[in-house]
Amino acid sequence: MAYCILNIALDTPLTSCFDYRWPCAPGDEPRVGQLALVSFGRREVVGLIVAIKHDTEVPADKLKDALAVRSQLSPLSPQWIALAAFAADYYQRPLGEVALPGLPKNLRVLTTVALDRALKKLAKGAPAHDHTPLDMPVLNGAQQQAADAIGGAEGFTPILLYGVTGSGKTEVYLQACAQVLAREEGGQILILVPEINLTPQLEGNIRARFPGVMLATLHSSLSEGERMLHWLAAHQGQARIILGTRLAILASLPHLKLIVIDEEHDPSYKQQEGLRYSARDLAVWRARQLGIPIVLGSATPSLESWHHAGSGRYRKLELRERAVKDAVLPRVKLLDMERDKPVDGMTSHLMAALRQRLERGEQSLLFLNRRGYAPVICCESCGWISNCTRCTSFMVLHKPEHRLRCHHCSLELRIPRHCPTCGNVDLQPLGRGTQRVEEGLQQVFPDARILRIDADSTRLKGSAQAAFDTVHRGEVDILIGTQMVAKGHDFKKLTLVGILNPDTALFSQDYRASERLFAQLMQVAGRAGRAARTEGGSVSEVLIQTRYASHPLYTAVVNHDYDRFATDLLAERRAAALPPYLYQALLRAEAPELETAIGFLESARDALVFDGITLNDPIPMTMTRVHNVDRAQLLVESPSRPALQAFLKEWLALLRAMKSRVKWSLEVDPLDI
Repeated sequence: MAYCILNIALDTPLTSCFDYRWPCAPGDEPRVGQLALVSFGRREVVGLIVAIKHDTEVPADKLKDALAVRSQLSPLSPQWIALAAFAADYYQRPLGEVALPGLPKNLRVLTTVALDRALKKLAKGAPAHDHTPLDMPVLNGAQQQAADAIGGAEGFTPILLYGVTGSGKTEVYLQACAQVLAREEGGQILILVPEINLTPQLEGNIRARFPGVMLATLHSSLSEGERMLHWLAAHQGQARIILGTRLAILASLPHLKLIVIDEEHDPSYKQQEGLRYSARDLAVWRARQLGIPIVLGSATPSLESWHHAGSGRYRKLELRERAVKDAVLPRVKLLDMERDKPVDGMTSHLMAALRQRLERGEQSLLFLNRRGYAPVICCESCGWISNCTRCTSFMVLHKPEHRLRCHHCSLELRIPRHCPTCGNVDLQPLGRGTQRVEEGLQQVFPDARILRIDADSTRLKGSAQAAFDTVHRGEVDILIGTQMVAKGHDFKKLTLVGILNPDTALFSQDYRASERLFAQLMQVAGRAGRAARTEGGSVSEVLIQTRYASHPLYTAVVNHDYDRFATDLLAERRAAALPPYLYQALLRAEAPELETAIGFLESARDALVFDGITLNDPIPMTMTRVHNVDRAQLLVESPSRPALQAFLKEWLALLRAMKSRVKWSLEVDPLDI
């Protein structure tokens, strides 16, 4: 019996792949990209075949046989394996830790029952493709120019689609997709959105426009069976349009011809656990690898993308006007809380504006990016506050549930009847969350239909979409929400947006805070005035309550002037030697005691000296303690990306050899420092 050697990547922290023996007749070898079942230690696991050889350095007495090859599944393409290999190399992780978690869980189980069932279901229900679009609206001049530029682009063409909120970027995507589907026989299109709750609306638009095209969706809210089915439809080329969140960038798409990244600035595209990858950056690399166009769409592009557009690396297309005729950008006004003192968190001007919209039957949105009833409760007698016992954070009051809850470690406690320190029974909530705003408005406007949308009110599957549908049907007068409502939603009757308590981000330690605040304000402001103004209807308004009305950031928001804001911010970044003019990596360490974590980072800092690399001193993280674990960080910087990558490869080899009980992780291109 002839044998070949299968070199297999496994989902382990070890950097090497592993050799296994497989009996095969000449011409009947397994193929690179197939999955194989092997024994690893005392377990049986599924791995990915990345090479097939005829010899190995593993001694014959230690060489194991592979148990099975999943031949019923067509191999993953060399391009997909190259994508996983690039991500592993760039983000400094083993190949198996990238490739295997990128596959549906049901592909990695020990039996093939779920795989066989899904393949049978897809074979039975495979539809004939008809890419003819329905109900194509007429675009305005700028939209048509953008759609034609995207649809007609050839080769690797990175395009920044910069359009104000409500300018019809989604319609540009759809009409460009129609051109690509018509031109590319069997071609596939990948559309990424930053959050799961944005997928239903866009999915409905795509299905209505392309009823004869199979659509696959990929996001973490799908059941394992659903994800398997949709992934296979994409892998086999049956799904022509694939819609998903960041995990979809690792989907197998053998005929990919166009990538669209909606709201490309959104930090949700950066994975914050495990493999800390940027789906946007991987999408750009994947487009370059395949030689296809990629569209990065946003009303407030990331500074990295804006910089690339300014330097000529990206082509910039602009949509300066709203798509709906007679719909104009809302008027933004700053409410100075030093002059108009708020009562129950809201100024008299904002309350009057809410009352006016109620009388006219129009909708209002109050945006407060803080859930719960109040951020903390306190005792005014002795100064006790509701600190979390496991984290350096406060226990947030959730009044409807009669609980105190830590939003970092999920610890829940009953609301104390009296102060644990002095016994005072008069404990007071400090600050406001969405629950408290909702309670206050119900008292002021008892007849108004008020709805709160945040992570607490939408915990059940499907509840978020049901809530948004209620708003779209016009059955809500006042909507209260967090960042969940800030982007992507088209509320036709919404004419007023009130923004509460945005000032805290002005004093953040994170140098990206102002960029994020501006994007957030512009996105939530863009929910107002998206429909044409009717005769007698209100002028769409955005009212921002602030104690710093003269701050340049708010001036830029009032003028809808992203261009000036981004140009000034880039100049500050260049002067301060910060990204995108500098490249960074962040080493984090966790230990039961902060001194232990700091000690490990100090040893790491001294482990290697490298030209062109700056290793800053270790410091505690802002949220130092989470779930009884102390955390510290060490920032690595370099003006050269290749130099940083070369340093990290050598450095990590030394760190892995260090004997320590400290749990550590490395993030390349960190967003939160």
